[in-house]
Amino acid sequence: MTADRDAPSPAPGLTATNEEIVRTLARLLGETGLTEIEIEHAGLRVRVARQSVAVATVAPAAAPVPAAVPGVYAVADGPMDPSKHPGVVTSPMVGTAYRSPEPEARPFVEVGTAVKAGETVLIIEAMKTMNQIPAPRSGTVTQILVEDGQPVEFGEPLMIIE
Repeated sequence: MTADRDAPSPAPGLTATNEEIVRTLARLLGETGLTEIEIEHAGLRVRVARQSVAVATVAPAAAPVPAAVPGVYAVADGPMDPSKHPGVVTSPMVGTAYRSPEPEARPFVEVGTAVKAGETVLIIEAMKTMNQIPAPRSGTVTQILVEDGQPVEFGEPLMIIE
């Protein structure tokens, strides 16, 4: 047998270069304490998440979707359900969400704001009581899913912190 036959070959649709990207992103997760990293370059989108699965999407024009590899799965592009995101902040009650402490004041957070666990990210008014909603973990706000003054339900996704 030759050395080429003994070496493991990459799974279909996953080149050695793409595998190295996934490994590099996974290493960055450990070094930075982030829970998720996603990059997109030249039709390749790779998302690596802690306590989740690593995701690689290859989007060539009219090409078949590559077969799944253990730990790396091809997914269809489309909107992700925010309630299933590992960094989702959900409403602990029914009420009205406010993004700032008072009208005309700056919002507690914007997309891109770095927050620490326990820091107030918004307020929910319920029965004339203003309830501060803390960040459940440290990270960066990547999505805000509610408007100022919007009614919210218990368990409704409010924002994503990665």
